[in-house]
Amino acid sequence: MLIRSAPDIRSSEITDESLYWNRRKFIGASAGAALAALMPVAPSVRPKRQDEKLTSYDDVTGYNNFYEFGVAKDDPKRNAHTLRTRPWTVAVEGEVHKPKVFDIDEILKKHPSEERVYRLRCVEAWSMVIPWMGFSLSSLLKEVEPTSQAKYVQFVTLHDPEQMPGQRRAVLPWPYMEGLRLDEAMHPLTILATGLYGEVLPNQNGAPIRLVVPWKYGFKSIKSIVMIRLTEQEPPTSWNQVLPHEYGFYANVNPDVDHPRWSQKRERRLGRFRKQETLLFNGYADQVSHLYAGMDLARYY
Repeated sequence: MLIRSAPDIRSSEITDESLYWNRRKFIGASAGAALAALMPVAPSVRPKRQDEKLTSYDDVTGYNNFYEFGVAKDDPKRNAHTLRTRPWTVAVEGEVHKPKVFDIDEILKKHPSEERVYRLRCVEAWSMVIPWMGFSLSSLLKEVEPTSQAKYVQFVTLHDPEQMPGQRRAVLPWPYMEGLRLDEAMHPLTILATGLYGEVLPNQNGAPIRLVVPWKYGFKSIKSIVMIRLTEQEPPTSWNQVLPHEYGFYANVNPDVDHPRWSQKRERRLGRFRKQETLLFNGYADQVSHLYAGMDLARYY
């Protein structure tokens, strides 16, 4: 997967690459090996260019938007221990010929994870570079055989205030919902992530399964998915329902379209103080711009 270049981060601000690879080797001999065995690993997909430094593991797992566990960035790491990721099922329904409820371990065994190193630029204008473990969403959707009426894909997060204490507050309409156009969902860059840094996905990062779409803002990264529904009409999404003038359905990274409360032209890589230019489609324009040919991206933001 192509990763665009960006200024280097000081070595003190990133996870040492040798430590990262040693961490992966350690999984097989650690107490977490039992869980890791449920996540078979396909050959690693490495970026073609190596000039983007990985964000530190501590930043990736300790600085998150996951309102189900609190609105502060460090709330998810502190509160997500209440989430129970087994048993877990993902229902895929709607405009499909073969609707099915998948057990998470069935998904992990049938769809081997591979490494995808992606940039993730969040709507608040901060960004990370993360080595995800996951598989193409398209492979799961093909199993249920979308009908000719399927045009969109809706995703729904678990709704359980006992496990997710943030849902006890009316911060958003629960359960959290997100959506993509079907062609966006079927794009090979769009993945369902089940891990990061070669490890099982931490609770605060969306365990046991979450969406990652690298050319869209961080709020198109719905976590702890329990339902995927294919629809003919554009589905409602949580942020578009709450603040439609700020958060459009598409949420593409576009430096030429300002958020009503801040500019999108520059971003700050987590671990750095100096900002850098934001790239159209987060630097993935060569791969995804054809999806929006002829569209007014200021109107369909």
